[in-house]
Amino acid sequence: MNWSAALPTFLITLREGVEAALVVGIVFACLQQAEQQKLHRWVYLGIFSATIASFVVGLLLNFGIQGLQTSKYIYAPIFKQLFEVGLGVTAIAMLSWMLIWMTRQARFLKAEIEGSVKSALGNDNRAAWAIFSLIFIAVFREGVETALFIVAKFQEGWIPVLGAIGGLSTAVLIGMLLFKWSIRINLSQFFQVMGVFLLMIVSGLVISAFRHLDAAAIAWSQINSSVVECGQGSTSCLLGPQVWDLSGILPDRQFPGILLKTLFGYTQKLYLVQAAGYLLFWAIVGSLYFRSLSQPRQLKPATKLN
Repeated sequence: MNWSAALPTFLITLREGVEAALVVGIVFACLQQAEQQKLHRWVYLGIFSATIASFVVGLLLNFGIQGLQTSKYIYAPIFKQLFEVGLGVTAIAMLSWMLIWMTRQARFLKAEIEGSVKSALGNDNRAAWAIFSLIFIAVFREGVETALFIVAKFQEGWIPVLGAIGGLSTAVLIGMLLFKWSIRINLSQFFQVMGVFLLMIVSGLVISAFRHLDAAAIAWSQINSSVVECGQGSTSCLLGPQVWDLSGILPDRQFPGILLKTLFGYTQKLYLVQAAGYLLFWAIVGSLYFRSLSQPRQLKPATKLN
């Protein structure tokens, strides 16, 4: 089995899960300081509801792809590839935006959450719903990003899901170490390292998205006899000339090529448009991310939970 498929989902879910765990931990701490432990059940309900909702979103997206894959409709192969292009572009946009936004806003995270909790507790009639909504949105946002990534990049059975479960479990453990047992962890360094991994993994989605777009064009040329067929041999329909073909030296379905594909977006056959898109992603998103690292961060939990 291809266990390397679990690594990207483990890293993605770990980072997204730690972000959600920080929000949950800060809310718990605020409720404890305000002696409002009776609202803890609304925190747990928000976590559970958001987790289920994220799973349903991922399931529906996967059903959509599987339905197109098994459909006998003549244009189904084209729609499947375009659907995966859409998923890939959405995942790239959401993960990149959240990475940069979280890096820039982390220093305000604790103050913003504490302000939201205090505002919610100021209205006894709506406190429970406000706490539930705060937790639901935080967890659901991270869950949907993870679901989009899993569906966009992998069609490899349950192995990526196992990676997601492992990442989520590790994130929960880190959250407990921080807030329940008051273990000090350098969160700034953690997020910086995970951010670089996230950039590398998402940059691989850029290459995949272009590949699916080219596959849609190839399927279209094969269906329509009036269109000159393309994609034969080393040529492509939309991606320009081939930059390299390392399938005989470093195949991306065998080790170590599969590990390079997992972490860096390596592909054994690379075309000019893919290479340009990859470099452009790093030039724009990568530069914005590394520039945002110069800002101070404040992610230290303050209160121990009993």
